[in-house]
Amino acid sequence: MIQVKSTAEAPMLKEAVLFPFDIFSFPFSSRLRIQLVPGKTPNITNPIVLRRGPKGSPDHYNVRFYGTVINVDGQLKMWYLGSGGPSSEDILRVCYATSIDGLNWEKPELGLVEYKGSTSNNLVSLMDGRHAVTEAPVIYDPDEVDPARRFKMNFEASPYCARFAGAYSSDGIVWTESANNPLGPSLEQSGLVKFNGWYYVNGQDGYLPSHFGAKRKMVTFASKDFEHWSPAGSLSFRRDAIPPRAMASEWNQGNEVHLGAGLWERGNVVLGIYGMWDGSPSADPAQVRMDLGLIVSNDALHFVEPIPDFPIVPSQWELEAPAGSLPALSQGQAMCNLGDQTMLWYGLWKGKDVRLATWPRDRLGSFEVYNYAQMDWMRARAVRAEDTVSMMDDVTPQAVSCVVSTDSQETTLKVNVDKASEDSWLTVELLDENFIPISGYSGKDAVPVKSSGLQELVVWKSRRCIVGLEGSFRVKISFHGLRPEDVRLYAVYLSQEN
Repeated sequence: MIQVKSTAEAPMLKEAVLFPFDIFSFPFSSRLRIQLVPGKTPNITNPIVLRRGPKGSPDHYNVRFYGTVINVDGQLKMWYLGSGGPSSEDILRVCYATSIDGLNWEKPELGLVEYKGSTSNNLVSLMDGRHAVTEAPVIYDPDEVDPARRFKMNFEASPYCARFAGAYSSDGIVWTESANNPLGPSLEQSGLVKFNGWYYVNGQDGYLPSHFGAKRKMVTFASKDFEHWSPAGSLSFRRDAIPPRAMASEWNQGNEVHLGAGLWERGNVVLGIYGMWDGSPSADPAQVRMDLGLIVSNDALHFVEPIPDFPIVPSQWELEAPAGSLPALSQGQAMCNLGDQTMLWYGLWKGKDVRLATWPRDRLGSFEVYNYAQMDWMRARAVRAEDTVSMMDDVTPQAVSCVVSTDSQETTLKVNVDKASEDSWLTVELLDENFIPISGYSGKDAVPVKSSGLQELVVWKSRRCIVGLEGSFRVKISFHGLRPEDVRLYAVYLSQEN
């Protein structure tokens, strides 16, 4: 008997979210298309939420957001890089800030690291503040048995010649380096995540040519204990050409992946925000434009882009690009849900502050029905237009999920839906693994969803939740009404309270 473990065993979760733009969650669909939604800024002319500090502070000269935002017990914690001036002594160090609402940030005086004769600053204690740090993504690991290692950092610093290193902390403020540093090879990282019991760090590969060319692309390293990392990286995502074709153009030119992707772990899926490096043919770094794009993974190793080259945060919003250069954004690891909003913090590549983009909660992208009026190309190919309409009327707009497994506990199912009404609604039914409707949860039992909301409860005629259905099933969503094309489905949630 031979078993090849090429895929990770799926974790058991208290809540799972199925996004329409995740082709692994919804591998089957008909008469639907995916639409992504660009983020909005609180004030489109001034999205800045954290600025440089006053003269004499360690972040007076520069704020570089190659950092992290994490919600820990209702408080948002931010780690970012700051420098106090242009001299060689004013290196980039890790700074700390906190917030309750994500808009207003405080820089607490930590009293840990001396800077220009004073410890009244917001520098965290990492390498005593004596060495430059280039990137420093952080994760909070509440399941860690050692309280001193609940916060973990993977960073690049001057003592290690661009090789990545690790550090641990009980509070995210006082950090202890790993005794085994450096832990891995050269990597300009921006993403760090714990997924299904493994740690993954990703970043930009390019200085050391690999994976079909010396261009920026996203590579990922893996570890079970945060100390021993894979000696080589996995090619996670690239933009130009399709592997294994050689990558078109050279370093700084064309489409590249800047600094990998900041990651947001959602239990069964990992979302990534990456830098969409669009370089000029002259390879002039000043003529680089960078939007932020969205990628998705179900194993934290291999990522796909739902809509290629779609800017989930467009750089054209930014009006403060340095003179002579194009607007260019940079991502950190900084995405979370807060109340009824999804928030993403980011920076300008050559900027000096931290900025914010928002969406209604989890409304990053949706399923929507193709409208007949948008299908003129099909009409042109049909013998008779009415035959095309009749053919399409025979196909219900629908999406069917991957296989979901539950135990016998009560499971609630909710949908994030907009523009549902008496004229446009959804039905939700359950199928077995072989796509056969399950009694009590079939289409004839489904109560139509005719109200919009971020988490609309799905019920059936005799059930308000999924109960007694131990085993595997699929979720089928169908669009109905006089104007089914009006409805937008953003997410499906499956959760157990206990």
